[in-house]
Amino acid sequence: MNFNFNPHSNYSEITSNYPESSQSININKPLFISSIKASDITKKDSIQVSSHDARKLVLSSQMEGLGTRFIEKSLSKPKQKLEFIRTLLIDNYDSYTYNIYQELSVVNGLPPVVVRNDEWTWEEACYYIYEERAFDNIVISPGPGSPACPDDIGICFKLLLECGDIPILGVCLGHQALGYVHGANVVHAFEPVHGRLSEIQHNGCKLFHDIPSGNNSGFKVVRYHSLVIDPKSLPKELIPLAWTCSTDTISSLVDQKFDQENSYVETTPDKKVLMGIMHSTRPHYGLQFHPESIATCHGSQIFKNFREITEDFWGWKDSCSINDRKLKYNACMQVGNGSWEFKDNPRRNYVSFLDTNPFDIYERANSSNLRNDVKFLKLEWRKIENLCSQIGGAKNIFLELFGDEKAENTFWLDSSSTEKRRARFSFMGGKGGSLWKQITFRLSDLDPSEITSTSGGGGNITIENAQGLSTTAFLEEGCFHFMNKELQSIHYDEKDFQGLPFEFYGGYVGYLGYGLKVECGAPYNQHKAKTPDACFFFVDNLIAIDHSNDDIYLLNLHDQTTKTKTKTKTTWVNDVYQKLITLKPSSTTLPKVQYLNNNKKTESTFLSDKSEEQYIKDVEKCQEFIKDGESYELCLTTQMRKKLGDLNRLGIYLHLREKNPAPYAAWLNFSKEDLTICCSSPERFLRLDRDGVLEAKPIKGTIARGSTPHEDHMLKSQLQHSEKDQAENLMIVDLLRNDLGRVCDPGSVHVPRLMDVESYATVHTMVSTVQGKKRSNLTAIDCVRAAFPGGSMTGAPKLRSMELLDSLESCSRGIYSGCIGFFSYNQTFDLNIVIRTVVVHQGEASVGAGGAIVSLSSPQEEYKEMVLKSRAPVNSVLEYEQKSVEQ
Repeated sequence: MNFNFNPHSNYSEITSNYPESSQSININKPLFISSIKASDITKKDSIQVSSHDARKLVLSSQMEGLGTRFIEKSLSKPKQKLEFIRTLLIDNYDSYTYNIYQELSVVNGLPPVVVRNDEWTWEEACYYIYEERAFDNIVISPGPGSPACPDDIGICFKLLLECGDIPILGVCLGHQALGYVHGANVVHAFEPVHGRLSEIQHNGCKLFHDIPSGNNSGFKVVRYHSLVIDPKSLPKELIPLAWTCSTDTISSLVDQKFDQENSYVETTPDKKVLMGIMHSTRPHYGLQFHPESIATCHGSQIFKNFREITEDFWGWKDSCSINDRKLKYNACMQVGNGSWEFKDNPRRNYVSFLDTNPFDIYERANSSNLRNDVKFLKLEWRKIENLCSQIGGAKNIFLELFGDEKAENTFWLDSSSTEKRRARFSFMGGKGGSLWKQITFRLSDLDPSEITSTSGGGGNITIENAQGLSTTAFLEEGCFHFMNKELQSIHYDEKDFQGLPFEFYGGYVGYLGYGLKVECGAPYNQHKAKTPDACFFFVDNLIAIDHSNDDIYLLNLHDQTTKTKTKTKTTWVNDVYQKLITLKPSSTTLPKVQYLNNNKKTESTFLSDKSEEQYIKDVEKCQEFIKDGESYELCLTTQMRKKLGDLNRLGIYLHLREKNPAPYAAWLNFSKEDLTICCSSPERFLRLDRDGVLEAKPIKGTIARGSTPHEDHMLKSQLQHSEKDQAENLMIVDLLRNDLGRVCDPGSVHVPRLMDVESYATVHTMVSTVQGKKRSNLTAIDCVRAAFPGGSMTGAPKLRSMELLDSLESCSRGIYSGCIGFFSYNQTFDLNIVIRTVVVHQGEASVGAGGAIVSLSSPQEEYKEMVLKSRAPVNSVLEYEQKSVEQ
């Protein structure tokens, strides 16, 4: 097929006639990547094309001759400005949908309604679009898979085919679906392109108004796709709008002068990639690239232009059509598990959506015999200035106060790497006062078919109080629901912690295991963890250390509803104060730690769950998934294990923190579970401060340190300028922006630091920072559920990627890939990503490690990177074991 592509043509020059009926559109084109054809989709009841009732709604008299009439009238009549635009945003189970949501909220003056592609029937969609007239336009999100697969695009097929009288913008998968619906072929791209940038040349149509075009114009866009529309198969109804300027991609950060080998090469048009299309007679547009990405230039302008197109479209209609716009547009909002609900309440104005808590629709009556009693907590604290270093630092304080008896039931959130102000505070404590308790949660063993997406099938919770009494119950609602209720049951006076420079004043300290992904949208866990899926202490006595100012804080929580005398409440603070001011710096390396010689025979090294050959094969399988559009990036992991016998666990942690200090390190010892966690994580998962600011600091991109300063500098520069590592990092940054966008105020999500390189004892890493302002009607647990597990440990799109990884990995990740940290009683929190960690459970040490697989990955190099990441925790065990034997 021949077509004309004139970069100087404009929208008003396109005057093709609208087809008489949708049946005349050829939708039976063969698809290169699959035997499924568009005609097969029409056989599914949920998206039948031949609904006569629907066609009455869609092909109204206003639609006849739309092509020329829309263009001519939009130019001849003055445009009537709309106060806001009401968008229906169809989510194709993608991890970037909420970046679009954030953009549209700002541009439209109103948040869009988000509905998953399988949530509505066609009849329900017609009801809201045509009978209620609830929307001015529709945006179809990106997503995994192919437009040829009904499960991947759901109702999008019918919307694009039938809804010719409402503006629609399709992004990535939505763009491919627009082409596929009208007969174009969707085929494999020459190469998968994910998290990489290209310069764009466009034809100047209204969607690209005020956006430059061509080489060196500054119009760089981010691409996440491995499938493309074959431009040679475009039917006459579809007009090409934009192309890549060349077949090469360009660096996210590096300018042209640095990146000489990636110079821009002009190629023939048929080798460039089609980046945008529009329907000739309908207000339907498609973009192959991602305008919502943080690294796409002029992305906001594209959404503004789509608003203008929408206003033009409705502006030529009778004024009564605009005046009659209904506000029965009650919001559907994403909850932590990824499901959505559209609330039909004609008495509530659309704008009231911002005052509703979407998570409430999953709050069912607690069926267990556990009660969340209301507590009125009082905080008392005391500051000791300039003392920490005088008495031997944080390590000596922990050993002297909590190191006896193998440090049972103790915690230490340990900022052992405080240089460059990466972390400032450490927190430590043990089994404390009357409010202390331990919570242990294990997911149920239900069959995946019996699990609901909101609770993950529930699980068993055991609560041990300060007196050692335990209660066990089944929680149908799951762990997050319980934690949410627990935190919401606590009342307090904010004046109690005024003057404290940190965010943890007592509350829960512990971990959330990776398996809790089933409470956050994942359909099931392929493997069952041996360790508990969550374990927390409720801490009422703790020590906080300010490493910047060398200060020590002693904190005590008590319940004001009890009759305990004030003297007993402050006893712990006074006692610890007296111990600290008389404490002497230790002269020994490991005071009070006895090396326990192990007479039992143990392995001399760690044994991996997968051989090098199998791991490399799994990397190749990941790349096949990526090639077929099932994922953009997959974070493949494995586990290494070793029997330990009676080796002193605190000694292992102290050796690890010495050899590999990290800003988000942690020691957790749950003695009753025979479970100890020795963590040296450099990565923050998520933090919420007193001002309601959420922050994530994802790490993607790792390289070993050099043996000389020159080599070290060269390796650091190599990482900084690596297109592969930049692509990995960018994909996760966009994913974290999406996760924060689900729970943050519109327009508040931003990236203050993109792809910084940080240096640690053994590796350089590429780190970004994502921040946003939490919506006031959501809780701390809501925020964690929206983002858990951390995207840097899953890949994107998150839900599909987790399913694929479950099929490849041979065992449960357990605590690895989850998070460790605190939930303060006032609902601030700070959680890390569990990496570079030794988990000791029932005499066995395990270390998880892995890496992000992208299309540019080398399977052999990915295996080497996985080994590199495991080196610090593995060596800490082996070296300490050797030292123990030598004593």
